[in-house]
Amino acid sequence: MPVEFDPTRPIYLQIMDSVKKKTVRGLHAPGAQLPSVRDMAARMGVNPNTMARAYQELEREGFVETRRGEGSFVTMDPAKIDDERQQLAESARRQFTEQIRDLGLTTAQTHELFEQIDKETRKQ
Repeated sequence: MPVEFDPTRPIYLQIMDSVKKKTVRGLHAPGAQLPSVRDMAARMGVNPNTMARAYQELEREGFVETRRGEGSFVTMDPAKIDDERQQLAESARRQFTEQIRDLGLTTAQTHELFEQIDKETRKQ
């Protein structure tokens, strides 16, 4: 099923983010083999060259290891995965803060919003 991509960001970066998010959420276990470039490209509805670039960049960052003749595997390094989780969380915090600031919410309104988020999170 093709994925909807944000037209304002390069697709390969969005694919990298997707792999990282799935990994930090536990959907890709440390050391798990990722689908082949062609399979993943077909699933996401992108050009295999775009997918290959995403995998190459993930490998360059040390998040994925490619083994000749075997495929691509998520890092076994739990510290690398934890670091990525922290980076994603920090990025989300910055975006959230910027959006709240742009909305001009008061401190009280922001606290109320956090209480709603906390309630929703506890339900899950």
